[in-house]
Amino acid sequence: MEHPSARTTSANRTLKHQEEKKLFLLVIGGPMTGLLLAVPQCSNPKPKLSCPFPFELSVRARPATFLQDFKITWSDSHIRQIGGGKAIQLILDQTSGCGFASKSQYLFGRVSMKIKLIAGDSAGTVTAFYMNSDTDNVRDELDFEFLGNRTGQPYTVQTNVYAHGKGDREQRINLWFDPAAEYHTYSILWNHHHVVFSIDEVPIRVYKNNEARGLPFPKFQPMGVYSTLWEADDWATRGGLEKIDWSKAPFYAYYMDFDIEGCVGPGQANCASNPNNWWEGPAYQQLNAVQAERYKWVRMNHMIYDYCADKSRYPVTPPECMYGI
Repeated sequence: MEHPSARTTSANRTLKHQEEKKLFLLVIGGPMTGLLLAVPQCSNPKPKLSCPFPFELSVRARPATFLQDFKITWSDSHIRQIGGGKAIQLILDQTSGCGFASKSQYLFGRVSMKIKLIAGDSAGTVTAFYMNSDTDNVRDELDFEFLGNRTGQPYTVQTNVYAHGKGDREQRINLWFDPAAEYHTYSILWNHHHVVFSIDEVPIRVYKNNEARGLPFPKFQPMGVYSTLWEADDWATRGGLEKIDWSKAPFYAYYMDFDIEGCVGPGQANCASNPNNWWEGPAYQQLNAVQAERYKWVRMNHMIYDYCADKSRYPVTPPECMYGI
């Protein structure tokens, strides 16, 4: 069964949010444009899902060119711009991996990129897309890590959340589609209520704000947006049992539609605390029934590791695992 597809224009989205939600949008630069969602096919039966996707933005502030918002931070010879910077190619070979980062940091909002991962035998490689506060001791971080595979095996996505310096909150899912065949949209929604990791608008992880119960939540430090492609065959594929095959190098990952909507920080405290930012609106404060159904489907059919259930690491269940979404 397939996920339903959705085609909407930026004008329709604007009207929808003006008329139905009365939300306000802070756009960080760039011309407005329409958006065509990439929708995965599912190999397993799943609940019928309705359109449009719930986390669709009211207005798409991009796509931007790479150099508008990002800078190369590692091995500029291994990052190539395509189509005047509308897309980029990351390269990993035996001499180096590579990485890039946003020029600004952001406090709350939504970031997304379309990524096409390494095709074929990618065992031992890691492609990462994440947010990081870039602080030494009390780090906040929100991670997507795409763990390479042997040909024919599913790609694994690992997510992790660091809050106030504490991480070790790994969850892993096997993707229900081939992420190297075409571009798919990976996004992080971050507001005062929760953090939601989504793939093609399907939520795969929720980290809830449980500060009222004494649990840490990232909300004080702005974070930059980062991505890297690197070799990690000591752990990435089957715990390090599958090593990288350098005869298949160079390895390529592709990115496009770089979209950041949020409050540039530090220095915009009024923006970050503004309840009228669209990402703080009622529709984004918790998953609705359809989103929760999708989230449950992912966890039941595709989750292969959850730190919450790992009694060897955590004989006592971590407290944030007790409160759901």
